[in-house]
Amino acid sequence: MVMPIGTSPILLVLLLCWVAPSGQDLAPVQLRLGGPRGPAGEGRLEVLYQGRWGTVCDDGFDFHAATVACRQLGYTAAITWTHSATYGQGEGPIWLDNVRCGGNEGSLAECVHNGWGISDCHHGEDAGVVCSGQRLPGSSPQATTSGNLREVPGLSLEEVRLKPILARAKLSMPVTEGAVEVKHNGRWRQVCDANWTRNNSRVVCGMLGFPREKQINTSFYRKLWNRKLKDSNSSLKTLSQKNSFWVHRVQCKGSEPHLARCPIQVAPPAPRQHACPHGMHAIVSCLPSPAFQKGTGKGKSKSKASPGKVLPVRLRAGTHPGEGRVEVLRHGQWGTVCDKQWDLTAASVVCRQLGYGTAKQALVGAQMGQGLGPIHMSNVQCTGHERTLGECRFQDAERSGCQHKADAAVRCHMPHMDFKSQVRLAGGRNPEEGVVEVLVPVQGRLQWGAVCGAQWGLNEAMVVCRQLGLGFASHALQETWYWAGSPDATQVVMSGVRCAGTELALQQCQRHGPVHCPSGGGRFSAGVTCTAHAPDLVMNAQLVQETAYLEDRPLGLLYCAHEERCLSRSADQMQWPYGFRRLLRFSSQIHNLGRADFRPRMGRHAWTWHQCHRHFHSIEVFTHYDLLTLNGSKVAEGHKASFCLEDTNCPEGLQRRFACANFGEQGVSVGCWDTYRHDIDCQWIDITDVPPGSYTFQVVVNPKHEVAESDFSNNVMRCQCKYDGQRVWMHSCHTSDAYGADVVSDLERRERLASNLV
Repeated sequence: MVMPIGTSPILLVLLLCWVAPSGQDLAPVQLRLGGPRGPAGEGRLEVLYQGRWGTVCDDGFDFHAATVACRQLGYTAAITWTHSATYGQGEGPIWLDNVRCGGNEGSLAECVHNGWGISDCHHGEDAGVVCSGQRLPGSSPQATTSGNLREVPGLSLEEVRLKPILARAKLSMPVTEGAVEVKHNGRWRQVCDANWTRNNSRVVCGMLGFPREKQINTSFYRKLWNRKLKDSNSSLKTLSQKNSFWVHRVQCKGSEPHLARCPIQVAPPAPRQHACPHGMHAIVSCLPSPAFQKGTGKGKSKSKASPGKVLPVRLRAGTHPGEGRVEVLRHGQWGTVCDKQWDLTAASVVCRQLGYGTAKQALVGAQMGQGLGPIHMSNVQCTGHERTLGECRFQDAERSGCQHKADAAVRCHMPHMDFKSQVRLAGGRNPEEGVVEVLVPVQGRLQWGAVCGAQWGLNEAMVVCRQLGLGFASHALQETWYWAGSPDATQVVMSGVRCAGTELALQQCQRHGPVHCPSGGGRFSAGVTCTAHAPDLVMNAQLVQETAYLEDRPLGLLYCAHEERCLSRSADQMQWPYGFRRLLRFSSQIHNLGRADFRPRMGRHAWTWHQCHRHFHSIEVFTHYDLLTLNGSKVAEGHKASFCLEDTNCPEGLQRRFACANFGEQGVSVGCWDTYRHDIDCQWIDITDVPPGSYTFQVVVNPKHEVAESDFSNNVMRCQCKYDGQRVWMHSCHTSDAYGADVVSDLERRERLASNLV
């Protein structure tokens, strides 16, 4: 069957009719999945009735209904169902409400419901489903998303590759140049180069994790093609003889996030007819961002966007590289993006701007955690050709009424670097833990070996877990005597590893030249435990600024604090209980913005009891408080133990789960926060010996990285502090990642200038 350009196979949707038990015909009903494009079989459930697409209300919707819907869509089973417009709010009528299915019905039309179009719901209650990836035998793919997506039957969203033709290209990683192949019905098939355009190449490169395509010398490949066809042993000739071309013509605009959104002409060859008689394989060459060139991971991509529209973008809280909550730097401050109208096109602009390919998913509903700062953008509308998100049309979020529970996120296509095959875990009780073993060249050949455990830390463990695709590290272990490594990897082949924590592979980290392991390896080999999700603690900077004040506190009230080393050393020489200490006091509110609860690393059996204060410390050094000169020298310090780590407050709809009273469980739940009031012991810095002047006040949460977090870059909070000997002023408080570097530098410059004028 040959379809003309502009016609897509997804429009050829099978209309299924069912017979009602009463013998009366039910109206033909068609289903599709809508919302931000994700894996096949996942999305908002939409129904076509009387020629109009509408949604299904989540009232009464359950797993049985999801099973019927998934089977009607051609999948073998349902994995789960979603409520409250998890995949975004739909449009049009809400056709079904209070759906009740037994699970064996042939379609949703056979289930009990209120009646077509009878509903008291709104689109914020749209139901969604997650179906298994396996399709029913003989089923035809139905429409799987709204928004004019056209999907080629049998073409998986991931099954596109470049097959290297030149021998030297086969050794490079990632593969950036070669013949385009798509997987169809379990077989890799070639794409004909008839009318192949650079726009087509751009879309293919985006799917393979590359931000841009580059011009290719087609005449060179044409000569190579012709020469190879004359060679009886040529693989190209073999492919040609097998007539393995499937896609005959592709016509992309270049803005599509996936080849399936392009008009495609599928041309199964007639007997004795070549599917691509006047052409050859479509050849594509992609340009990786510097971070993925030769696997260095050290480059930074540069944008050529229009002046004044370059809004820097970053991703936060993602489990894997190339995914996370979208944050933009606007007016000098980092903020989030509201998910209203957030789609794959806008998400792909973000991904390309960061040096990745197009977006696999455009996530809504703060699926990568909620931000804490401003919401900068809403109703983002991109054409797909923009180089940065700032070039897209958008509205200020202040007018849209957005909240952080609607923060947008993305998952980007990443280049295949084969990093996962270069590291493994051995001896653990499950695949997420074990001794770290790496594959490195030793005396001219590749060899598996252990990593020295000396100085092994959480940053290094984070890189290993990311490299393996296991998420975050929950523990970094320097002793692994209780795990048995692989028999072929007993030798230590890597030592002195130092990672920033952002590298894509352990091999990218700094390490010793000749291996030098003081502990000798063995039981002192490095180990890790990994977890899919992690907490993320962030200090509320505004509350610190609003609550700071000075107190001259008599020594007679400071015995317990002195015992816990919460005063400066000069307090040791005072004539107790006579005199006082000058304290800079403030309240701290610590939010958990991550996707897992923050729990003490030690179990309650290992908590420390302090008799004077009569409470347990679950973490001895939970926060550091420092007063620094403008040049960074420390003039006073303090620290705070987590004596009562709990959910002081939670947002509406979330239940408090941790309370330390009566030796209860300690921790901070996802989305909740723990508040230490200014009038609590040790909630201060002792500045008795500090002379008047301008300073930087700094708070570091989880300073020793005792507990793993998804993001340590926001654990530091700083304020500008002016002290005249009697009063204190705190201003410009911000977390370390809240402002752009230019704003922070300007704040510091102005503070130094003001200090010099005094």
